[in-house]
Amino acid sequence: MTTNSIARLKITLDEVKPAVLRRVEVPLSIRLDRLHLVLQAAMGWTNSHLYEIRARDVGWGIPDPDWGGGPLDARKARLLDVIEDTGAKALRYLYDFGDGWEHTVKIEHITEAVPGLTYPLLIDAAGRCPPEDVGGPWGYAEFLEAVADPQHENHAEMIEWAGGPFDPNTIDIDDHAKAIAALAKAWSRKPVVKRKPAI
Repeated sequence: MTTNSIARLKITLDEVKPAVLRRVEVPLSIRLDRLHLVLQAAMGWTNSHLYEIRARDVGWGIPDPDWGGGPLDARKARLLDVIEDTGAKALRYLYDFGDGWEHTVKIEHITEAVPGLTYPLLIDAAGRCPPEDVGGPWGYAEFLEAVADPQHENHAEMIEWAGGPFDPNTIDIDDHAKAIAALAKAWSRKPVVKRKPAI
């Protein structure tokens, strides 16, 4: 493994049906705060809640100086270091501590980057991400039940809350790919070199 290597990750949203999964390729040198942004873009979350990435019994996220024992600073850890230091073959990604969305992030394989490609990169996607603030896996199951049944007492309310009809099997892969490509483009920009004025 080198810093030029990439990891293919399979991200599965735990405890929901139908299955919500993504495959992305990321540089092994990616910082965990940026990996969080990739996971947000891949899944379709809105990055409006706290998160934690865990490997074995160590967690990284946004540290809170007032909360002892909180997560380590995700800005100061790279995926490569986490894999080497913990020996983990999979990570846990917790998003929104209130709703408790847990994801399994399996490291499927590590290979060299393809010259000319910009990473991170979305490879595959299935299943639509649940709406934010729906109440976690159990709230999502109740939401799906309500939107699928026009006779359900909460059907109209849930359709309105969701902003229209909701099909958990329909996903716009292009939207997710574009969101990840935008991150890749932003992170691959070369620093601006200031030129000395001609005298």
